[in-house]
Amino acid sequence: MINECLEALITDPKGIYVDGTLGNGGHSGEILKRLEVGGTLIGFDRDMDAIDRVKEKLFSSEGKTVELVHDNYANMAEQLDRLGVEKVDGLLLDLGVSSFQLDIAERGFSFQQDAPIDMRMDQTQGQTAGELVNTASETELADLIYRYGEDKASRRIARAIVDARGKQEIRTTLELAAIVERAKGGRKGKKTHPATKTFQALRIAVNDELGGIERVLETMVERMVEGGRMVILTFHSLEDRMVKKFFGRHVPREESLQQGGVRRIYEEPAVKWIWKKPLTATDEEMAVNPRSRSAKLRAVEVGV
Repeated sequence: MINECLEALITDPKGIYVDGTLGNGGHSGEILKRLEVGGTLIGFDRDMDAIDRVKEKLFSSEGKTVELVHDNYANMAEQLDRLGVEKVDGLLLDLGVSSFQLDIAERGFSFQQDAPIDMRMDQTQGQTAGELVNTASETELADLIYRYGEDKASRRIARAIVDARGKQEIRTTLELAAIVERAKGGRKGKKTHPATKTFQALRIAVNDELGGIERVLETMVERMVEGGRMVILTFHSLEDRMVKKFFGRHVPREESLQQGGVRRIYEEPAVKWIWKKPLTATDEEMAVNPRSRSAKLRAVEVGV
């Protein structure tokens, strides 16, 4: 949905735009194409590999300013302060795990290939998913698999993990996937692997993804120019509910007063939806990119 993202995002081709998730540079490259001389792109990624991959691609900017920042988008406001940027015209967040991270076995995000269970988006810091799997209590594992993976079999999965690691440390993605599959009784004809939700839950927990989303939304809604746009692409229900609820609190609603008239109720600053319902991928896009099947695109304009 790259065209929909960019059409919603860019209102002033000479403005300042932030891509909070550089990934492979696809969105950032398209933003630069649409900016005019004097426009600014600021790209964030907590994965240094992503910064290194897109440097050369994005620095041939022909009169446009490009800043690449190695940091979690949760710290975006502080980094903008460092750069002397008070307000921005648009913010884009693509909250999906990048294809590069999924496809590189040693990053440990996927059970399609065997690798150490890492899952950190920033490999320079923090606990790995393997360390979490091998040290968290059964209750902690069950809670996070239920909360972040929304898997009703979370207690059974946690018990199986604890039983397995009691015999020997769980070292690789395929080992963990097999444990979860056995705990859930195999695939039973389903296309989705039984370990998908567990891997999602561990990734979210290790990277504090939901905490980061909440922080960037809360801090950046205050940093938008009048009429600026916030465009968010989510890939699972937890993210989408969080984004929908956050923006919903800022969308004015009218309440009738007993003495007559109405008042608008909302959290400052006010926003309005660009579309009333989220956009989803077309059949054609899903055929080319199966990972887009769960994508939802929401966008708001700030200061209405």
